[in-house]
Amino acid sequence: MAVDYTVDLFSTLDGFAAPAPGTWGGYWGKDSEEWLAHRTAGFSEPSRMVFGANTYRLFLHFQTIGVEPDTWVARMLGSPTTVVSTSLSAPLDWPDAELVAADAVDVVARMKDESDLPLRSHGSVSMNRALLAAGLVDRLHLTIFPVVTGQTGDDPIYRGGPDLDLDLLESRSFAGGIQELIYRPTVHR
Repeated sequence: MAVDYTVDLFSTLDGFAAPAPGTWGGYWGKDSEEWLAHRTAGFSEPSRMVFGANTYRLFLHFQTIGVEPDTWVARMLGSPTTVVSTSLSAPLDWPDAELVAADAVDVVARMKDESDLPLRSHGSVSMNRALLAAGLVDRLHLTIFPVVTGQTGDDPIYRGGPDLDLDLLESRSFAGGIQELIYRPTVHR
């Protein structure tokens, strides 16, 4: 039985995945206690995380400096993880992580058929663009922060990706104007 693959992305209103270094700070300075509690609860069910090399390196840094226990980040980092990369070498310096050196489309297609856990990715923008184009993403979980970063945005999420039709499955608003939108994406033909 195939499991779902969820792409989990943070975004500005203008579609950037991150602020340029040294400009806005984490969550663009717009997090709220309500949203953080909801986010942590969203990681209560077991899942297998799937990251590309750049996101792995970023989260490895978080593991090195430590994160507060029982937060969404701690729960995500404590999940079994598959890192898809041809540039990294085993062994990975990450508990319960495996390295798969192959094309992400092939890896995720196989994992969807073989995994006992739902699959989830946070970030890994370029890898997930390819998975969206291949039609392998079942849920696109967007958290949109109420900022426009036309001058300081880094890592445009959708540039170079496929055209998508989005069927809204869930939506929620949080204090401070944070929006959570969950879609079922299909490649527009």
